[in-house]
Amino acid sequence: MEASRPVSTRLPGERDTVLGQLRERIVAFAASRMSRDAAEDLVQEVLLVLHEKYPEVERLEDLVPLSLRILRFKMMAYYRKAQRRGEHSSVPVEEMQLPDGAADPEVQAERWEITTRLAEAVRQIGDRCRELLRLKLAGRSFPEIQEILGVKSINTIYTWDSRCRKQLMELMGGQWAPSKGPGREGSL
Repeated sequence: MEASRPVSTRLPGERDTVLGQLRERIVAFAASRMSRDAAEDLVQEVLLVLHEKYPEVERLEDLVPLSLRILRFKMMAYYRKAQRRGEHSSVPVEEMQLPDGAADPEVQAERWEITTRLAEAVRQIGDRCRELLRLKLAGRSFPEIQEILGVKSINTIYTWDSRCRKQLMELMGGQWAPSKGPGREGSL
């Protein structure tokens, strides 16, 4: 191939052939210093730079040193970026030990005990308290509960709620959850 041929008179396939040969060489060079995938990506960037910024360079003898210089700059930028992001010291997901997310057997036993005590206490409270509790668990507000139960004063609903919670607490043994130490009592 002639180096003196003007850019406009080049044959269309000549540069592609030269760049194909060049690509193989610089991929081999980059892959010897980094992972194959990263090397392929960087070589694509190098070829793009050669195509856009150096269309006048056609000979393989000129393209090899130029492409290797561009590749070195790209590799340094790649390593700086990996260092900055902490990718050089990251642990692959496959090697990480993750917790299973299941509750601790002790916590499961506590929940089961509290649930059992609560279910037994709810069976023992009166109908009005059960209905009030059901409406609260359904997400109803106190004014909505007042309307549903047909009570004239909202203060009556507040009083019923207080008495029902107190009765439920007594039926559960004076606390919602087992105490976690001196002076700590469970609450609703």
